[in-house]
Amino acid sequence: MIEEPPRVVIADDQALVRTGFGMILAADGIEVVAEAADGDQAVDAVRRTRPDLVLMDIRMPGTDGLEATRRILSGAVTPDPPRVIMLTTFDLDRYVYAALTAGASGFLLKDVTPEHLVAAVRLARTGDALLSPAITRRLVERFVALETAASAALHRDLTVLTPRELEVLGSLGTGLSNAELAARFRLSEATVKTHVARILAKLHLRDRAQAVVVAYETGLITPGAGTPTGDL
Repeated sequence: MIEEPPRVVIADDQALVRTGFGMILAADGIEVVAEAADGDQAVDAVRRTRPDLVLMDIRMPGTDGLEATRRILSGAVTPDPPRVIMLTTFDLDRYVYAALTAGASGFLLKDVTPEHLVAAVRLARTGDALLSPAITRRLVERFVALETAASAALHRDLTVLTPRELEVLGSLGTGLSNAELAARFRLSEATVKTHVARILAKLHLRDRAQAVVVAYETGLITPGAGTPTGDL
């Protein structure tokens, strides 16, 4: 059975960005079900169209993308919230980190190549390889200290994880893909996927993006170190 392509809402205050991204996605058979020029329109579009994914600009007039993301992912707009990928001009925009902690599944720079845009949208359902590991790691390392005190209480006790799951979470936090995790631990990719799925379920996380944040916030990864604090 062929999986249907994701249905997408594009939210950006620049019409050229919306049009350009829409044309790129449409050319690859991905349906853009609505466009929005600000956060309020984005929330309304999600309520009306129930998309699989929202491409959300962070900085928009009125209600910005961060607040719109919080509303959408709270479950108040639709009981089955879509994934949200943030759009930004700067790879170290501090608001992206706040969006990740709010539940966004990752981010893309607005100068993303057409191929990367399409790949990211199609991978949004799985959450795997959705983020650029190097950029995401720099982003989290730079801003984790600003947010940890406020959010650490939300991110739970890691004793629910087995020793192997802790190791996998630590390496996941450094930005490794499933294939790289499999090579590191000498496991099959299927086994790695099982470990990742169990980690997300036990910690009540939506996807790998949140797992990266948790790895830093709980001290499993030390900002700047790039490696887990535990032994592998």
